[in-house]
Amino acid sequence: MVKKKACKSCKAFVKGNECPLCKSTDLTTSWKGRIIIFDSSKSEIAKKMNINVKGEYAIKTR
Repeated sequence: MVKKKACKSCKAFVKGNECPLCKSTDLTTSWKGRIIIFDSSKSEIAKKMNINVKGEYAIKTR
């Protein structure tokens, strides 16, 4: 099983070698927790994490 990669900048889960949201190539397989945002405008957690786009995110990256 291959562990998912998360962007260190915006914490979005990434397929490939570049984050589609922030265009960063600084990715990690060392992350903790996972959150799925369906509607960032109504989500208090998304606001606290500065997430503006729906998707799957890591809660913490190293």
